[in-house]
This record gives sequence, C-alpha cells and structure tokens, in this order.
Amino acid sequence: MMTKLYIALVDTPGLFAWIIRRVIKINYIHVVLSLDDSFREAYSVGRRNPFIPFFAGFEKENINRIYQAFPTARYKIYTIECTEKQKEEIAFRLKQCYRRRFQYHYCIIGLFFLLMGKPFYQRSHYTCSSFIARLLESSGVLSFSKHFSLVTPRDFYEYGRENVIYEGSLRELCIQIAPRHYHSGVRGEEIYEICKT
Repeated sequence: MMTKLYIALVDTPGLFAWIIRRVIKINYIHVVLSLDDSFREAYSVGRRNPFIPFFAGFEKENINRIYQAFPTARYKIYTIECTEKQKEEIAFRLKQCYRRRFQYHYCIIGLFFLLMGKPFYQRSHYTCSSFIARLLESSGVLSFSKHFSLVTPRDFYEYGRENVIYEGSLRELCIQIAPRHYHSGVRGEEIYEICKT
C-alpha cells in the first residue's frame, strides 16, 4: 500500500542563506522532511534555535518558532510516494536520530568540498539536503545520480516539480494547517494567533 512523505523547501533571510542562494542559484536554501502534511513530525539538519545561526544539528522542526524568527519566510512543499513499510522505517530512523540529536552536527567543512564537486563525509556531520538524501536513498524511496554529500536543495527543488501541494508564505501555510493542528491537539490555536498578526 502506498503513502506519502512531505518535502518542504524553505527560503529564509540572512547572510548565510544569501551565500547558499548564490551558490545553488535558487531561493530555497533549506530542506525539511515531514511524515505528515501538518508538519507536526518534521525533521532536518539546521539551526537548533531559529534565532541563533551558530549552533546547528539534527532537530525536529517547530513551524511556530520558525515563523517567529522568520516572518517573511517562504515555503514550497511537495509529496513523495513511498510504501507504508518504507515510511515506517524512515519514521523509526528519524526518531532514533532525534533521541541522539546532539551527536549530529552541520557539516560546514563539507560545503567547501561541495563547491569543488568532490564527495566528502565526516561521521555524523550533514547538511540539510545530504542528510535527507542519504535517508531516502538508504530506504529505497529516492535516488540521486551523485554521492549524497553533493546533493543540494536545488536537487530536491528539481525533483519535486510535478507534485507541489503548496508554495507561498509561511504565514499563509500556518493559517492553512492551524485547523489540522487544533483537531489533533497540537496547539493549532497558538499557531493561528501568531500567524494572523
């Protein structure tokens, strides 16, 4: 039986984001993998705190806090088909990684190898796109024609062109998903209150 995963491409402001944007030549510079369309179970390698750019690693994304830090952020979301078994395996591995999240770090050195087009892997160090690429490839959901360390948000951007379900501001996205959060008991009303201001 088939089911879906959700990939969010994120466009946020900032100097580091500007540098990445110049290199990959698209606006979306961050990749998030979610198990659900309300982004209650969404994970990435990125800032541990959206307000502080200097500490990054594996984290569960909190769309509420991201909106507070980046009210002008834009999202592009698309779906990927997978089997129920694949999704269960990915969910299990994500939760394992989250339990050991402080063992994972952002691969800053890898960015220089990425610019040179040379594969590079430092144990437990990833970029947002390399982590998700490796996870999806090892689970048999997606494959790229290059080493996972060379995968960028642009590769995810190009892959998902046909299955886009949302593109627009984070504010509008929050308003759309607030009722789903509310019905599942996950502070949807708080998200709505923040995003409607």
